[in-house]
Amino acid sequence: MPVLFQIGDFIGLLVTIVIIVFSILVFIVSRIKKCPSDKILVIYGKVGNNTDGSSKSATCIHGGAKFIYPFIQAYQFLDLTPLSISVDLTNALSRQNIRIDVPSRFTVGISTEEGVMQNAAERLLGLQMTDIQDLAKDIIFGQLRLVIATMDIEEINTDRDKFLEAVSSNVESELKKIGLRLINVNVTDINDESGYIQALGKEAAAKAINDAKKTVAEKNRDGSIGEANALRDQRISVAESSATAIEGENRSLGEISMSNASRREIEAESLRRATAAEKIAAAKALEDSYQAEQNAELARAAREKATLEADVIVKSEIDKQRRVIEAEAVAEEIRRQAKGEADAIFAKLDAEARGSLEILSKQAEGFRQIVESANNDAESAIKLLIADKLETLVKIQVDAIKNLKFDKITVWDSGSKDGTTSTANFASSLFKSIPPMKELFEMAGMELPKYLGETIKGAVDAKPEDASNDKPNPDK
Repeated sequence: MPVLFQIGDFIGLLVTIVIIVFSILVFIVSRIKKCPSDKILVIYGKVGNNTDGSSKSATCIHGGAKFIYPFIQAYQFLDLTPLSISVDLTNALSRQNIRIDVPSRFTVGISTEEGVMQNAAERLLGLQMTDIQDLAKDIIFGQLRLVIATMDIEEINTDRDKFLEAVSSNVESELKKIGLRLINVNVTDINDESGYIQALGKEAAAKAINDAKKTVAEKNRDGSIGEANALRDQRISVAESSATAIEGENRSLGEISMSNASRREIEAESLRRATAAEKIAAAKALEDSYQAEQNAELARAAREKATLEADVIVKSEIDKQRRVIEAEAVAEEIRRQAKGEADAIFAKLDAEARGSLEILSKQAEGFRQIVESANNDAESAIKLLIADKLETLVKIQVDAIKNLKFDKITVWDSGSKDGTTSTANFASSLFKSIPPMKELFEMAGMELPKYLGETIKGAVDAKPEDASNDKPNPDK
């Protein structure tokens, strides 16, 4: 029995160590924070020092993961979602002292550059997206007015690339101070109150129309000159071609006459040969037709004879072969079904036998190990198995009385003649209703430890005289 209790203590200690280690691992894993790709992880608290020795206000991470030290560090996320800001700038004064309206739309977002991320952590952490948008809008308004004040209206209206480059440079340099970056600038239109831009547009349109008319006239002139030169060249080429054609035509007529004579001689010879060949071929065809008719009659007679034989003999032979094939197919199907059922029954019985064998083997192996752990003492092994179920037996005992509820008990104890009190009798009767643990252990073939089941001799051997000396305490 002491060996069994030592094993139980060791197992309890081992379980406690495992629980502690597992809890530490869970705590460590919970402090590892992963940074999504659309956010910046800002760790603040005690995060180290700068290169100059001063304490860092925060550490920024874009992507990856970081362990957050408990109690001395905390973390928040900065959202990298772009912000679209509508900037309707009106009455902006240009370098020519002409006020213009520049409606535009800017797209900004929190920067992921190393130094700019630090600015964002120090100035934007904890702000709502609307607050960040308002802050960026104020900066854009100021820088846009500054750029317009350094440029002429002609530059702003005609050279949009230069204007947008100047706006982007000034705005982005200011946005970086609070941790933002400029993603896109889109200027929709530019207007002024004095109509200067409209006048410039009309001037450009008139110039374009005049240039177009001049170009059309020059093209018409070039077309007329080209047409006259083409007609002259055409007439010269036609005359030269006509002379050459007449000379070639005369030469061709002589050659045609000679060719016609030769052709007529060849045609006469061909006609003679063709007539003779036609007569020979007609005679040969007539001979072949007579021979073919004779062969056809012989073949027809043989075919009729074969047809009569096939109608009787072949039909009976086909019926015979069909019946044989059907019988073989039925026998094969019956044999296949019988074999499949037999294989299924065998597989089922084999699987059940293997499962039973495996269960019995595992049980036998477990019993063997229990007996070996009990120093090959079968009786001790049986006690060990019963001890494993002791918790269930004790639970049954506890369940027998756990639903008894005593809200309040009042006992009037006036003593008794035999030296026992009513309170003692009530408590004794209450504990007798519980199955004794010592008897439970003895029924299981085990002995209760002394510190749990030893009978107190003083309580058993106490005499009534000793009990009568105790005076009843009405306060109990």
